[in-house]
Amino acid sequence: MKLKEDLNPVLLLLFQVTVWLYSVLAFLPSYLFSSVSESDAGLGSEQERAQRLKARSVTGRPAGPYRAMGATKRLVSSLHPGVDTLDKVFEDASRRFPDRDCLGTREVVMEEDERQSNGKFFKKVRTGRTPKQERTITHTKHTSLVILGQYRWLSYAETHRAAACFGVGLAALGQRAHNNIAIFCETRAEWVIAAQACFMQNFPLVTLYSTLGGPAITHGLNETEVSHIITSRELLETRLKFILLEVPRLQHIIVVDDTPTEWPGYPRGISVHNMATVQGLRTKPENGKRVCPMPSDIAVIMYTSGSTGIPKGVMISHSNIIAGITGMAERIPNLGENDTYIGYLPLAHVLELSAELVCVAHGCRIGYSSPQTLADQSTKIKKGSKGDTSVLQPTLMAAVPEIMDRIYKNVMTKVEEMSSAQRTLFTLAYNYKLEQLSQGRSTPLCDNLVFKKVRSLLGGKTRVLLSGGAPLSAATQRFINVCFCCPVGQGYGLTETCGAGTISEMWDYSTGRVGGPLICSEIKLKDWVEGGYHITDTPTPRGEILIGGPNVTMGYYKNEAKNQDFFVDETGQRWFCTGDIGEVHPDGCLKIIDRKKDLVKLQAGEYVSLGKVEAMLKNCPLIDNICAYANSDEMYVIGFVVPNQKNLLLLAEQYLIRGSWEELCDNAAMEEVVLQVITEAALSAQLERFEIPRKIRLSPDPWTPETGLVTEAFKLKRQQLKSKYQDDIERMYGGK
Repeated sequence: MKLKEDLNPVLLLLFQVTVWLYSVLAFLPSYLFSSVSESDAGLGSEQERAQRLKARSVTGRPAGPYRAMGATKRLVSSLHPGVDTLDKVFEDASRRFPDRDCLGTREVVMEEDERQSNGKFFKKVRTGRTPKQERTITHTKHTSLVILGQYRWLSYAETHRAAACFGVGLAALGQRAHNNIAIFCETRAEWVIAAQACFMQNFPLVTLYSTLGGPAITHGLNETEVSHIITSRELLETRLKFILLEVPRLQHIIVVDDTPTEWPGYPRGISVHNMATVQGLRTKPENGKRVCPMPSDIAVIMYTSGSTGIPKGVMISHSNIIAGITGMAERIPNLGENDTYIGYLPLAHVLELSAELVCVAHGCRIGYSSPQTLADQSTKIKKGSKGDTSVLQPTLMAAVPEIMDRIYKNVMTKVEEMSSAQRTLFTLAYNYKLEQLSQGRSTPLCDNLVFKKVRSLLGGKTRVLLSGGAPLSAATQRFINVCFCCPVGQGYGLTETCGAGTISEMWDYSTGRVGGPLICSEIKLKDWVEGGYHITDTPTPRGEILIGGPNVTMGYYKNEAKNQDFFVDETGQRWFCTGDIGEVHPDGCLKIIDRKKDLVKLQAGEYVSLGKVEAMLKNCPLIDNICAYANSDEMYVIGFVVPNQKNLLLLAEQYLIRGSWEELCDNAAMEEVVLQVITEAALSAQLERFEIPRKIRLSPDPWTPETGLVTEAFKLKRQQLKSKYQDDIERMYGGK
């Protein structure tokens, strides 16, 4: 955000004088004292810590491997001595924090029916008593108004007992150690209880995204040959029941909801049970004793979201996950019992599962939410009501860039609607704080007077925000740093590395980088000649990123052809070839600059990185989402665009283009106007002419995981998008 030349000079002077006086009178003494104490402790200022070396090449060669400064001699693979499996992690936590709140869920007080006047049907959930809060969930017949109370908590001891009973009950139903069991469920407390039960009993847990389509679910269940699956009532009745005949080995379905208790009408040979009923079962003599897991045993078979085709099952051992969460925890300062984490991302995603296991290992509270009910402004929260963050007030949060980009655009839209004086004050405060952060200083006055309301969007107490799943734009990262008054730990990892690879340090406010390697992993670069990236490049070495360490997983389940991306070096350490292109900066931090699979060679020989084009254009206010596409037989790039509805309507009004939302998106004149705006944004972002989309197709419908066009982490599913827009591709390339 740039300071405009026409800002009121009187207001500017008043602001600067106020900030200067406040800093001198109230914060200069504390700043000096804190500097002395930090110097005595050998820590240095935040600015000095941000500038220090994060990692170095242990061989001295530009290719690496690069290790964190705290792990140059040996990678760290465990949290505590002897805690080497996931069941021990939870047992250790329940022993140390028995009465501490562990898992929290909003209680349902009552449910009412309501019909919408516009003919569309929604389920609106009231999420509090004073004031009553409501969240909206799509419904097919009528609106069901559910009034929820406060969070109800299970302690660590209660959670451990619930998991232990459930594990025994599963064994009583015939589930055996080392035999796979599936979970197909939304993110909720019961997911974690079920997972811990499986870890205790050494049942490898097959995780499936709740938004996967029928063929993908069938593929995962049949490939892993499961006889038991854990799910929710909603997913059973709307998704799972329609593919049961295609999964012949399935015998038992365990529903985590309490009601109903009877399940008639299911195929012969399949029994449906409630979780509470299973928890009441007792093991039979023929089941034998509990088989405790070994560190090398498979804990999870995590199916990917299928962004590049059929989902692959990644085999993750207990030791892999423990190494990963050990590395992640080291990057979060002062992690402990006073922290509250809000869980809303899919637990079938490695980022969310790892984040919650980090919290469990350190005695944090975990309260559950959903992306649609997260904040007061979320899409399914009724205007004037409070979202889950306002009730829970989390201190820790994980997010994918798509969600942060939405928050950024929504707030900036509000800023544009402010009066001239308010907008000027916001811009002054924003630029002032940005300058102070770059020097490692805090800004209490701005935080309390200007950014307090913005910070309250996430509950007002967030102190660490972890971003992963995709690159975060510099503009969004700076916005979160400034307006939410908390650091963003931007991380890089994959399912194949337990989500662990790198995370930026909390006092590092540089943008566009993903930090140095974690203490559990190391990074190497390998030449990618075709793309023009070499480890000998200057000023920084560049190449394909390879991640090695105890967090690198065991490979793909029953998929040897794909396992060529894994290899073991001469020391016995496992490595994974990521397919991502990075450069290592002099301080040891990694920057992701390209992806091999996103590179397309045009007919004239130019290489276009589709991911780079999309990243540069997503900050355009007119774009909610974009997919760049290029055919190697053609001369130019095209694009599919989900426009921002509010800004597109304003643009249509400006150019006197009329019609409904769908008609505007299908209007050739509207496409030309939007293309002009996109071209200007691309030139401002310094894209090459051949990288700029020459033709576009506007999409009236957003791309959500439910549509099958993006993953749960909102990564584009290029093949599915190509199929959906095939007619438009032919039009844009055929009508030259």
